[in-house]
Amino acid sequence: MRDLKDHPELCAINTATLGFQAPVHEVIDEIARAGFGGLALWRREVDGQDIKAITKHIRDAGLKVTGYCRSTYFPADTMIQRRANIAENAVALHEAAQLGAENFALVVGTGKDLSDARAQVIDGIGQLLPLARALGVNLALEPLHPVYAADRSCVTSLAQALDICDQLGDPHLGMLIDVYHLWWDAFVARDIARATGRIAGFHVSDWLVPVGDVLNNRGMMGDGVIDIPALRAMVEAAGYSGLVEVEIFSTQNWWKRPMAETLRIAKERFGAFV
Repeated sequence: MRDLKDHPELCAINTATLGFQAPVHEVIDEIARAGFGGLALWRREVDGQDIKAITKHIRDAGLKVTGYCRSTYFPADTMIQRRANIAENAVALHEAAQLGAENFALVVGTGKDLSDARAQVIDGIGQLLPLARALGVNLALEPLHPVYAADRSCVTSLAQALDICDQLGDPHLGMLIDVYHLWWDAFVARDIARATGRIAGFHVSDWLVPVGDVLNNRGMMGDGVIDIPALRAMVEAAGYSGLVEVEIFSTQNWWKRPMAETLRIAKERFGAFV
């Protein structure tokens, strides 16, 4: 297991952690100034911007792009909308390639009929894989906590995500393991071991007690109940050696703070609690 103390270059900051409170070029500079090794961008920050200029800025700052967030949901009530969703994800894949992103995060969506929704997800990912191969961008399927099954994802366990990966059988499809979504699972150790060689990204934050808003009240590492080092040990034993990504949605706390303060504390907690 890697020693992360005093090694912020092994950490990437998902820009959502900073609350989308500044233009993307300022965000890049703040992350680089704090000494981190990478960042993950969101489409909302890139939309309408000069992607070539953003890419150059990131490279000049010495940062990696770990991920690009996130996919348009796949399931839809009509075939026309399903095709439109896949087409929108293809556009995002091209953007991810331009940015040099290591992976494109798949948060897949859901529906009232969960079996049908999963079938649509499998079909949609299958249609994207040839483009992912051609562009050299990995698709990173992210299982979400079951609390999101009704509105965000029909894939709510690592086992389900791995079954999809097995079914499609393509090396450009891997897993995005987020401790916030998987810490509760009694079979997480078994399934992380099963994911050996297929882990495309590793996200950290903490689960607060009480959690309140399950979407926008994630904790800074060390403020909640997740045993993050234990999960990181499993992930690294399964072959993951990439940057560890901090991703915190926090409308009432961290998103109200100056970016420099959030980054300073994230650096401290990364060394102590990850």
